[in-house]
Amino acid sequence: MKHTLQQVFRSGKFVFGFSIFMGLLLIVIVYPLIVTNPPLQIIGQGTFFEPGIYVSVYDSIGADPYILNLDDAAAKRIALKLGDQERLDIKEWLLADGIPESEIDITDTEKLLDQWVNNYDPKIKIKGMTNAKRQYYVRLNDSLKGILSTEGAIIAMKNQQTAVLEEIGVVEQSDYVNISKLPNVRVLPLGTDNFGRDMLTELISATGTSMKLGFVAGIIATLIGLTLGLLAGYLGGVVDDIIMFFTNLFTVIPSFVLLILISFSIGQEQRGVVTIAVVIGLTSWYWTTRAVRAQVISLRNRDHVNLSKLSGHSIAHIIIADILPYIASYVVMALILQISAGILVEAGLSIIGLGPRTTEVPTLGLMMQWAMIYSAHLLGKWWAYFPVIVVIALITFSLNLMNTGLDQVFNPALRD
Repeated sequence: MKHTLQQVFRSGKFVFGFSIFMGLLLIVIVYPLIVTNPPLQIIGQGTFFEPGIYVSVYDSIGADPYILNLDDAAAKRIALKLGDQERLDIKEWLLADGIPESEIDITDTEKLLDQWVNNYDPKIKIKGMTNAKRQYYVRLNDSLKGILSTEGAIIAMKNQQTAVLEEIGVVEQSDYVNISKLPNVRVLPLGTDNFGRDMLTELISATGTSMKLGFVAGIIATLIGLTLGLLAGYLGGVVDDIIMFFTNLFTVIPSFVLLILISFSIGQEQRGVVTIAVVIGLTSWYWTTRAVRAQVISLRNRDHVNLSKLSGHSIAHIIIADILPYIASYVVMALILQISAGILVEAGLSIIGLGPRTTEVPTLGLMMQWAMIYSAHLLGKWWAYFPVIVVIALITFSLNLMNTGLDQVFNPALRD
């Protein structure tokens, strides 16, 4: 055993794949110990918050200000609200309103804003402009108010006795706050999803759930395939014919279609993570059975097996002690592939709405489904789906790399 492990961990492919998989597993285990927030907790009143660091505006007003004189501060402030696209949109409206194109210079900020202020009227209905576009221009107009102002923002508070707003302070444009001195700061490296939930916390929880599902499905499929393959390969005859009949039957029936039918018949309320894992395991054992059977047939007439028969050992003893150890490496590789397949199959089922129920724990497939339902890919909200794709790819890549490394170690024909 020690020599075998040494061989395995000398394989560069296996070590690389094993390192990726264990890294993901370590993150899944450690992260919930540090960040204890529930993965499906809604923290944002809105959808698809962009990745970044969020601070309390209320706390920042009362924080001690620091004066920083940055040369490009005003330019960045203007560019945030008046970028290249906004300038083109303003030009489009002015042209539609009858302003000659020769008089519009989108590079001259002051002139462009002056033309906008003097000509824009939300009551004007321009021919061919949709209602959604008109609403966009209303929002754009509101965001541009006071954009060139150099004065600070006045902070006022209502007097409890007179009910009149009274100035209590001014926030100058050169005032800054130290983020470490604010009591309420939330880091969202991957933003939020369509429900306003922390994507990173949800993603790590979903990764752990999908791994558990893959392990359960893989173990069930491998155990069934191994048991049937051992019996069919060693006993032969009628037992082999019966087992291979059902194996061939499952082979010709598209397994994913069968999974869809079974998942749909179970119903949403009964489709828990374990239930889906069991269903996947019960419908994906057939190729392991065929492969194990072929291996056993090549082993059942070996000298050590015949000697065990002559010694009067039982069939169970012969299969477990004299045949199983010789195909153990293959069984491990089959298990790895079954785990990888289980994760991918769950993702496929969840995307079409037949995965585990959504009220308990997230899975990688469910996160993909939510992103698709709320059109994250069409709205450009990449953080709602791209990290999920990367994690699925990393898990399956690492498992398949481990399998390739093991195959090179145990298959002499593949050794360098």
